Amino acid sequence: MYSIYGYVDTLFDVYYYMLIAYVLLSWLPSARESFIGEILGKLCEPYLSIFRRFIPPIGGMIDISPIVALIALHFVRMGIMTLLSFIIR
Repeated sequence: MYSIYGYVDTLFDVYYYMLIAYVLLSWLPSARESFIGEILGKLCEPYLSIFRRFIPPIGGMIDISPIVALIALHFVRMGIMTLLSFIIR
């Protein structure tokens, strides 16, 4: 039986990979203007913009905010999954 715990864990996995795909699209010249790039931008930019406000690019070019965002997402995931395990199991 696949419980809510599994569904939430899968949602975090999907969003994690969406963030990675969006960051990788930035390496390709016109990939963010594609259909998939625009969809990923609408889903990922609100989350990434939180970190871009506080973390400036290094040397004006290297943006490390996605790395911090992925680490923060991991910690949020661990917290929510721990809470769900206390509630559900």
